[in-house]
Amino acid sequence: MADRTSSSITIKAGRDEIMAVIADLEAYPEWTDGIRDVEVLDTGPDGRPARARLTIDAGPVRDSYTLAYTWRDDGVRWELAERGAVVSGLRGSYRLREGADGTEVTYELTVDVRMPMIGLVKRKAEKRIVDSALNGLRRRLEG
Repeated sequence: MADRTSSSITIKAGRDEIMAVIADLEAYPEWTDGIRDVEVLDTGPDGRPARARLTIDAGPVRDSYTLAYTWRDDGVRWELAERGAVVSGLRGSYRLREGADGTEVTYELTVDVRMPMIGLVKRKAEKRIVDSALNGLRRRLEG
């Protein structure tokens, strides 16, 4: 996989409140651009999703794929469990760090697709996805 695209924002909410929103995968279509549907396939012993099938419509990329999740107190990581027709690789994470002015949320993402794509274009698309998700998360929590 290639280098990750990463961005951070500070949200005026506690880590537990933010993690609750992040863990509610089925609500993502309400606040995350490009995600049309999420179906949780399995949950872990903590009740959080362990595997989920996502359907995306992000401009030229429309696809469905399955992600596997690993949850920690300070965030979550995910990786591609089942490829889609277009998405051939995907890794990402949310990392949370509480501070005096709120919680810093860092989102990292790497996406590989089956179609040829120039590296600069790919990173711009990843950056757009990351920034959109972070801004959607902030609106959801601070709204």
